[in-house]
Amino acid sequence: MFNQSSQNQRRTEASEPLLAASRDDLANDDTMDSDEEDESSALSHIGDPREHAVRFEEHVQVIGPPLRSMLASRETEFEQDTDEIDQSQELEDAQVRVPRGYRDRTMPLLVGLFESSAARGRLDVSVPLLRTNGEEVSEQTHDVDLEELAAKRTAGGGLFDSIANMANSILGAGIIGLPYALSQAGFFTGLFLLVILCGVTDWTIRLIVINAKLSGTHSYIDIMTHCFGSSGRAAVSFFQFAFAFGGMCAFGIIIGDTIPHVIRSIFPRLYTVPVLYLFTDRKFVIALCTICVSYPLSLYRDIHKLSRASGLALIGMVIIVGSVLIESPHTSPELKGDPSKRFSIIEPGFFQAIGVISFAFVCHHNSLLIYGSLQTPTLDRFAVVTHISTLLSLVACCTLAISAYVVFTDKTQGNILNNFSPNDTLINVARFCFGLNMFTTLPLELFVCREVVEQYFFSHETFNIQRHVFFTTTILFASMLVALITCDLGVMLEITGGVSATTLAFIFPASCYLKLTDSKEPWYSRSKLPAYLCATFGVIVMTISLYLALAKTWTPEGRVKICI
Repeated sequence: MFNQSSQNQRRTEASEPLLAASRDDLANDDTMDSDEEDESSALSHIGDPREHAVRFEEHVQVIGPPLRSMLASRETEFEQDTDEIDQSQELEDAQVRVPRGYRDRTMPLLVGLFESSAARGRLDVSVPLLRTNGEEVSEQTHDVDLEELAAKRTAGGGLFDSIANMANSILGAGIIGLPYALSQAGFFTGLFLLVILCGVTDWTIRLIVINAKLSGTHSYIDIMTHCFGSSGRAAVSFFQFAFAFGGMCAFGIIIGDTIPHVIRSIFPRLYTVPVLYLFTDRKFVIALCTICVSYPLSLYRDIHKLSRASGLALIGMVIIVGSVLIESPHTSPELKGDPSKRFSIIEPGFFQAIGVISFAFVCHHNSLLIYGSLQTPTLDRFAVVTHISTLLSLVACCTLAISAYVVFTDKTQGNILNNFSPNDTLINVARFCFGLNMFTTLPLELFVCREVVEQYFFSHETFNIQRHVFFTTTILFASMLVALITCDLGVMLEITGGVSATTLAFIFPASCYLKLTDSKEPWYSRSKLPAYLCATFGVIVMTISLYLALAKTWTPEGRVKICI
């Protein structure tokens, strides 16, 4: 009986309205507005002592204590606030932790290597730790700005910012080799490849975002892991490393092709001065710039410290395109190519051209980052960003490729700036801008290489300075050695683009999409057929491009320049 009565008493207390104790306030409801009188009539029976019952309207919901979590309106919440800070309650609130699953859902859906590096970099941030008894372990609480963290969680850029980021990712070092791609494939075939590969790139960039949504993952590596397990994780890590490392080698070659030309044009007699003549030597300049400029920048852990310097890359590309467009018609006749080959249909280097163009257009490793940077990340808005960015990039690529190829035709080199006279002032300005851009772009690619290694082998370990310096030094000096050995930028673009770029841009996105879609749907269906064609195209191009590039490198018939 005692237990039953106590249970009834608790049940009655739970069913009692939260504001029942304030009967004087309810009795004075005649001072409230007419709309509030209707609401108070629903509780009019509370004050009748004869009924000992409570009747609620259907739209009224009563939630049990605590009182702070059930307030009738914002005005009531304001009145209940005592404007006094309870330190004990503040400590209890600080101990509340958001579940991991909920935190993952509230964060932006898609992040990638850069975001994970920022998270890794935050491991040494001084954050107050609390023991189970509430005692604070670290006293440096001023290092954490909760408002700043909250702003970063919800901040984002507009369409223009994302378009600029994607266009900057596409208009990289690969654009300088597009005239060489036209000379390899033929004028009309090369233009056809530019348009087709631009369209395929546009589709596969958006396909990666769709794959991320279908798999519920956050990065390119996670997509491959979800679809193909540990083998998929290993494959995408290898090709991301190979693509970034090949880019580092190409950037080193570009530094050797540009900076010595600029120095010789400014100081024509420098090569006769003892010791100082080294600044006109290609190998010495590559080693000097790599060790003294790129290496210190590469030791940064936070990639955002390089973003300000690399923001000038897009301006430098505009200067390069404009310089080539202006100076090409004024080139001396002995530097020009055979005019009869200007409008050729097709040439034997069809597959090499695909590799060079693929290297220029690939920005798939940044697509998830750009999607997550949108203030309102939706597929429709990202499609607008992708369409505009690829279209602007196609216009710039065609402008540079056509204006240079029609002048140099069969003499077109892998680095189009090498076709111009060393004394051309405007071209030397373009060379200087391009070489300066490589100083900051090379550390960005090294960051990708290093982060791939860190994520694959040491994803569950904290930051280690010895490991950081070791991988930075090893990767950078290995790429510098390759740049010192070879002078042929075209072959480097062919190998890197034909193998890594085609895999990351064409094979992996299409394969993941086929893995994530309904297996019962036939392969020739409208949704699956393009993916099958894209994956098949990528496999064919990768195989043939690798064979031809290696054959050119290892056989005496090749035209590759070895600088030993």
